[in-house]
Amino acid sequence: MANPLPPITFPEALPVSARRDEIAAALLANQVVIVAGETGSGKTTQLPKICLSIGRGPVRAGDPPGKTGGLIGHTQPRRIAATSTAKRIAQELGSPVGEHVGYQVRFNDTMSPGASIKLMTDGILLAETQNDPLLRAYDTIIIDEAHERSLNIDFLIGYLRQILPKRPDLKIIITSATIDAKRFAEHFAHNGKPAPVIEVSGRLYPVEVRYRPIREDAAPNGSTPPTPKSAQAKERDLYDGIVDAVDELCRLGPGDVLVFLPGEREIRETAEALRKHHPPHTEILPLFARLSVQEQERVFKPSGARRIVLATNVAETSLTVPGIRYVVDTGLARVKRYSYRNKVEQLQIEAISQAAANQRAGRCGRVADGVCIRLYEESDFAGRPRFTDPEILRSSLAAVILRMKALRLTDIESFPFIEPPLGRAVADGYQLLQELGAVDDANQLTATGRQLAKLPLDPRVARMILAAREQHCLREVLIIASALSVQDPRDRPQEAQEAADQAHRKFFDDRSDLPSEFLGWVKLWKWFEDAVAHKKSNKQLQDQCRANFLSHLRLREWRDVHSQLMTTVTEQGWRLNESEPTYEQVHKALLTGLLGNIGCKLDEGDSRGREYLGARGIKFHLWPGSLIAKKVGRWIIAAELVETSRLFARTLARIEPEWLEQVGKHLLKVSWSDPHWEKKAGQVLALERATLYGLVVYQHRRIHYGPMNPAEARELFIRRALVEGEFDTRLPFYAHNQRLVREIENLEHKSRRQDVLVDDELIYAFYDRAVPADIYNQVSFEKWYEAESGKDRKLLYLNRDELMRHEAAGITTDLFPKTMAVAGVDMGLTYHFEPGSHRDGVTLTVPLYALNQVRPERAEWLVPGMIKEKVHLLLKSLPQKLRRHCVPLPDYAAGFVARQPFGEGDLLDVLIADIREQTGTMIKRADFKLETLPAHHAMNFKVIDEHGRQLDMGRNLAQLRAEFGGQAQQSFQTIAARDVPAAEAGQYENLTSWSFGELPELLEIRKGSQTLFGYPALVDHGDHCDVEVFDDPQEAARVHHAGLRRLFALQLREQVKFIEKNVPNLQQMAMQYMTLGTQEQLREQIVQVALDRACLQAPLPRNEAEFNTRKDEGRARLSLLAQEIARLVGSILAEYAGLPRKLLQAKPYGATYQDMEAQLGRLMHKSFVIDTPYTQLVHYPRYLKGMAMRVDKLKGDAARDAQRLQEMTPLIQQWQRAEKQLRTQGRGAADARLDEFRWMLEELRIALFAQELRTPVPMSVKRLQKVWESMQR
Repeated sequence: MANPLPPITFPEALPVSARRDEIAAALLANQVVIVAGETGSGKTTQLPKICLSIGRGPVRAGDPPGKTGGLIGHTQPRRIAATSTAKRIAQELGSPVGEHVGYQVRFNDTMSPGASIKLMTDGILLAETQNDPLLRAYDTIIIDEAHERSLNIDFLIGYLRQILPKRPDLKIIITSATIDAKRFAEHFAHNGKPAPVIEVSGRLYPVEVRYRPIREDAAPNGSTPPTPKSAQAKERDLYDGIVDAVDELCRLGPGDVLVFLPGEREIRETAEALRKHHPPHTEILPLFARLSVQEQERVFKPSGARRIVLATNVAETSLTVPGIRYVVDTGLARVKRYSYRNKVEQLQIEAISQAAANQRAGRCGRVADGVCIRLYEESDFAGRPRFTDPEILRSSLAAVILRMKALRLTDIESFPFIEPPLGRAVADGYQLLQELGAVDDANQLTATGRQLAKLPLDPRVARMILAAREQHCLREVLIIASALSVQDPRDRPQEAQEAADQAHRKFFDDRSDLPSEFLGWVKLWKWFEDAVAHKKSNKQLQDQCRANFLSHLRLREWRDVHSQLMTTVTEQGWRLNESEPTYEQVHKALLTGLLGNIGCKLDEGDSRGREYLGARGIKFHLWPGSLIAKKVGRWIIAAELVETSRLFARTLARIEPEWLEQVGKHLLKVSWSDPHWEKKAGQVLALERATLYGLVVYQHRRIHYGPMNPAEARELFIRRALVEGEFDTRLPFYAHNQRLVREIENLEHKSRRQDVLVDDELIYAFYDRAVPADIYNQVSFEKWYEAESGKDRKLLYLNRDELMRHEAAGITTDLFPKTMAVAGVDMGLTYHFEPGSHRDGVTLTVPLYALNQVRPERAEWLVPGMIKEKVHLLLKSLPQKLRRHCVPLPDYAAGFVARQPFGEGDLLDVLIADIREQTGTMIKRADFKLETLPAHHAMNFKVIDEHGRQLDMGRNLAQLRAEFGGQAQQSFQTIAARDVPAAEAGQYENLTSWSFGELPELLEIRKGSQTLFGYPALVDHGDHCDVEVFDDPQEAARVHHAGLRRLFALQLREQVKFIEKNVPNLQQMAMQYMTLGTQEQLREQIVQVALDRACLQAPLPRNEAEFNTRKDEGRARLSLLAQEIARLVGSILAEYAGLPRKLLQAKPYGATYQDMEAQLGRLMHKSFVIDTPYTQLVHYPRYLKGMAMRVDKLKGDAARDAQRLQEMTPLIQQWQRAEKQLRTQGRGAADARLDEFRWMLEELRIALFAQELRTPVPMSVKRLQKVWESMQR
């Protein structure tokens, strides 16, 4: 029970108080409300009180029965804002912090059990989603400063949108700067209606903006790093500019000044400059997120003196500093950006956006007329981007993905971000996480990933630090990692390169056998720490840095970042190493985060020996300024790759390839070559080769091949050891078998015939049948044999008959089987030798009920005893220029049979692929002259009825199916019906709902001793559906889709009737459609497509629960989808309306007219709405408009049209021939590639005849020719 509330009052001076009734009414009527307005309007402090005033919050005494309630959660981007806001609201309620209003930030929670309002950082709320996925602890959530678009805010907005349907009682308030309100309102749209936006004025007094630019040579975003001299000039100019601006403002009258600066260092330097310049009674107050609570409080306590507040952008929107009348805007902010090339995140000082500048200007004008001085040109302001980039678009997606997985949010690809990241960036993020070992091959978080997620750092840096802890070199790696996170403090001016190199040599000229510039950072760090400790003044320290060609500013920034890293590891409870680590320990730790930056020297053609092959095939050179480039060695690691005149590697170190094997084990691509049996070793050995991103880490390593490829190792063991005799064993069977082989070989010599002893393949087959699959070396074989021979004393003993060929020994049942299994049916095979007879060759006897299940691809292989000859004749039918690559043809045919598993795949496709693999020759199906093959090399089919009577016989399976396919389906369904018990049959008939349990995709049907396979499907009978079993999966899928659609229509009868009565502009569309069909046909198709899109998205439901879920989902979307579809159809018919008549204008242009008439016929027909995939239907208006434009262009340049038509005609004809051939294969035949090519042809027409309409992807005749050729392979 919540604590009783004191009276709630609203300060009338705040603009939001005047709108509180409007806000309250909007919140009562809507689940999401957007409150937009400038900072200072009072929305941050008053919105929670407005929620309390309308009864939101926890249950308390006096509430009506049945109220559930929950906390009013209020998020802030920063801790300082959360704590100060909680204290302010508590003050206005007249209660201590924690009683009614509390806050929770990192390491501090002031909430009491009876509190109603909880202020927190957005990160705290995100973390709560792990234990409270639906956030049931809250009944109202306020997301403040949403326009900042931090990662946390984008996460929360997407997450809340996901859970809103599951939490209808939850109210959401998004507060935003006015400029972004519309985006948030549309993101939270419900049923197409944006969330309501209430705009509240923030500024009470006008603000004058004055521009006082600093000199151009002090611009912060120069393309080259400044020299020490220019760096000092920049620093002096910036602080002098601030001092001058504060002087100008102080002359205007009383009032506090707010100065915006990019970071803590600039705040400290500015404070020092102002204290020297201004009289003692001026109070100078810093304000940034890392200040202690006591120091932050000083900003909110007025004093008698003029106050000058020096703030980062924390004061842009998160906090309202009281008493501010003047603002000095440097126009700079420290922004985190991710570099895709360097794969690290860096904090860079950048120019702020116009929106941020306006926010800063709006900080004055709260107490009186305000003045804002901008320390840059007005033209500079006008040229800046309007809005600040959302953090997700400038952050490492590796870090984003890692965080989402740690918070157990959905995958980044499906998460409802306001601005989804690019797919390329997502793939890059996953790739980097896999490199770091944070996710596995399935992109699931690993144990390492969970540890990295605890470190709020760039993942690469975090990975190095995590490894440094394991390698006991945390102290050194923290120094190096922080150096990699800032700009290089070394200066190397063009005019003094030699002097700079000489100055840097004492840090980076590593003369050891293992040179490393990374360890140079450690030396430089120790030097600077010593210099700071013994400095006499800042000026003396700056002079010392300048003398050593070092930037004092960047060295200070390095120390700041190092301090942040130290804080992070301290919070994790980690300790720095006390002893000095080895070179290997440090660089192994660095490698974990920089595996993509390795390189191996390329010796060929590089006279200076400085060109390296890097990851994924890139080539780079060593940075010319590197002091260890000449001695760094063959394998290196680099901190970054920088492209100027060429690609250079900077910050180098020598590494050993063995370290890559250990650190990058999860990324190694391992392959094996030359597997061979070694008699002495008693096992199969091979040479192993490992690559990392294409770089060979090691090769020619001898390994035991059995565990790598048990099947191949087993085959080699049987062939070489057992069959060919390369075996040293005392097992008795082996001596017996070898003696028999020698005896029969003697018989061959005596008879002068070389065909007595069976070939090795038969002996191999004997052993292959008996030896278990997991036996592949001598040790395991002998152990198995000794165990099994006790049960069978004659195990593996061959007899003489098995080893000798008889008069007809080559005619075995393996080569010429008596039956062929088809879909569970053993069909008889008969053989007949009578050239010219229709029975010549092998005949498959096909029962009528199984006709539709015979696979023509399998039949092309005939039987094992005939395939070698058929392959030989196929090769012989090739043109000589292609055939010559396969000579001698008999040998090639035999090799093909040995290489390829019998009966798997289309014979021609398998043969084409085999020729390409064996010889590199590219062959198309059309190259084979199939008509030259003797008739007996095609399977003969005899179709019989249930009484065994022959219905027909022939070698054209498609023709037989076309004639008997319908009867075959009926016969199959009759058998299927017999297999269903009579008691169950009724539940599959007259269906108007899903009342029959689960519908399997495959059904086993018993017929005597055999098992047939059927494919159940719902069949549409208008007012009901039946479940029927089909013998063809494609036909079953087609019928089932229509049946499912009917069942959904019957279940959503009221919605369907409403749609049918309310199809927009139906009469007008029907008039335009009347040449194709009736109004009722058009209406029915629109409804069918709406049902398909609402309910029938893949995968289709297979049980009642899935059906009902899909039905409930579809009910909510059906009407909107029907309207969308009707609008699309309306636009198609509007384009079509005058097109047939317009086409008559092209009649004088013969071929063009015929082409366009055929095109229109393919596009527009009676059932075009339902027959056309919706993804293509949306392009119809463009296709039809393109036709009209083509007609209009004819009079101007008919010759050009004719020429382009001539260019694409071969493509059209090829597609038409393939379509025709496909139709001859009978019902159910389909080819997705042909369908896709058909739509490519439509896009090609746009590209050739109506280029103005553009195509989704580039399209040309040449491109389609290549596509067609690839389809023929």
